[in-house]
Amino acid sequence: MKNEDEMEYYAFKPIKENPIILDFTGCKYLGEIHAILKEKFGFPEYYGENLSALWDCLDGLFYHEGDYVVKIYGICSLPDEMNDYCTKILEIFNDVHKRTPNLSFELIS
Repeated sequence: MKNEDEMEYYAFKPIKENPIILDFTGCKYLGEIHAILKEKFGFPEYYGENLSALWDCLDGLFYHEGDYVVKIYGICSLPDEMNDYCTKILEIFNDVHKRTPNLSFELIS
């Protein structure tokens, strides 16, 4: 059996919000975006802070969990050099929604 520290490292944390608010306003670095994603989606400590890790952690996370809404703020205010990366994040959100229709994403600003 794993000790408590190992279990904590691998465990997803409970999601306490619905809607889940992702507010990227003021983010200047990709690490800040991934920190918000990790916190709001309750990702485990080992979350790799990249697009593959985002997909891996989100895929299946909301199966059998009821309806969830994710509201996204601040995408339009991010630095231009982050546009391509954020477009890929939104594509992942769209793909996750297709596989998990009870999870919807709303781009607010």
